[in-house]
This record gives sequence, C-alpha cells and structure tokens, in this order.
Amino acid sequence: MSLPTNSVSGDIRDKLIIGLDVPSVEEARAVVARIGDAGTFYKIGYQLAYAGGFEFARELIGQGKKVFLDLKLHDIGNTVEEGVRSVARLGATFLTVHAYPQTMRAAVAGKAGSSLKILAVTVLTSYDDNDLVEAGYAPVTAAELVARRAGQARDLGIDGIVCAATEAERVRAIVGPDRLIVTPGIRPAGAEAGDQKRVVTPAEGIRLGANHLVVARPIVKAADPRAAAEAIVREIADMKA
Repeated sequence: MSLPTNSVSGDIRDKLIIGLDVPSVEEARAVVARIGDAGTFYKIGYQLAYAGGFEFARELIGQGKKVFLDLKLHDIGNTVEEGVRSVARLGATFLTVHAYPQTMRAAVAGKAGSSLKILAVTVLTSYDDNDLVEAGYAPVTAAELVARRAGQARDLGIDGIVCAATEAERVRAIVGPDRLIVTPGIRPAGAEAGDQKRVVTPAEGIRLGANHLVVARPIVKAADPRAAAEAIVREIADMKA
C-alpha cells in the first residue's frame, strides 16, 4: 500500500537519500518517476555523473528535490577549491570529499558563501581492516582511521562525516551534536550485503546517530522502488517517533 504523501513529513523523507547507481539519465529519470513523492533526496555518484548526471542534477533540483553529489574529490588544493565552487553554483545540497586535511581545507574555502554542505569520507564502507593493511595503513584499524579523520574534519570546519553506521556513535562523540553523519552501507533486513562489509538496517542506522541514510540497490533494483522507499521511510519515522 502506498504511503500517503501527507503522512510523513518532508524532514523525515529527507533522511533517506536514494542512490541513483544506474548507468544512464534515462534509467535514473524512470526510477525517480516510479518513486514519486516517496523520495525527496537523491545521490548521484561516479556512474551517473559521468553519463550526464550533472545536467540531471539540475533537473532534479528544478523539481524541488535535493541532490547529494558523491564525487569524493581529492586533488591539489586549488583544483578541489575551484571544483567545489562549481558544485556550489549548481545548487547541490551535499558534496563529498576525501578526508585528507589539505583537501578538506580547500573544500571549505570553495563552498564559502554558499549553502552547500561538505561531507568528508573517512573510510569507505567497502573497506575492512584487511583492506587497510593491503593499502599500507597498518597497524591502524578502520575504526581508528575513521576517528582520526573525523577529528581532523571537525577542526577544519567540515559540515559532516560519511562513515559506516557501525562507527556513527564514536564519530558523534568526536564531532559533536551539530555536524551531520551520513551513512551508506544500509541494508533492510533480509537484503543482500553485496560489496558492503560494514552494514546495518535503517532502524539501527538511525539509532546509532545517523542524520541521513544512503540506500541504493535495495530501492533502485526493487520490483517496486516506491514501496521499497516507503518501507524505509516508515522505519525511520518509527525510530524518530
């Protein structure tokens, strides 16, 4: 059964960010149409961004939707600063950068005077301790690296943190109550984890302190994307009640 549009506030629906992890604007547009007013906030990552997704972002913003550009910027300072400035003019709500101090400083400078929120990616949710060993971070664990980068982000004035929900409580203690925590790797009960290694359910993500949950495949690949989105929004609403 469809969720009446007036039964859940826009603020609650905004807590669900739907990942448009699809290969074309046409497919993304079809998903958004099927979800209708059950979805108010959409994430555009590499796959769609490089297939016309920036223009589609403008389209969504023009429809009153919010857009999270998950671009994970990381480059020399001037390049990051100017890139962030361009994204701010686009009208996106969130933009990700990798949580390296030089990159974060440049991103804060680039967003100055705009409403764009910069989110720092601490450790990708597809990484575990073994992956960090392979990447040369040993003996630092994923949890330790998340904490270190969260503290640096706080000190540099970053608006929020992207981390696994399993680290949200620790991150909240570090960054305080006013910064955003956005958690990918969310899977409804019974859904496959796929390539994510640190996953929780929507209710658990909210309980652990996340402000926004990013859900892609369990909605986009569902037989009924609207119903899948509505079920997650109801779960969030129940946790906030």
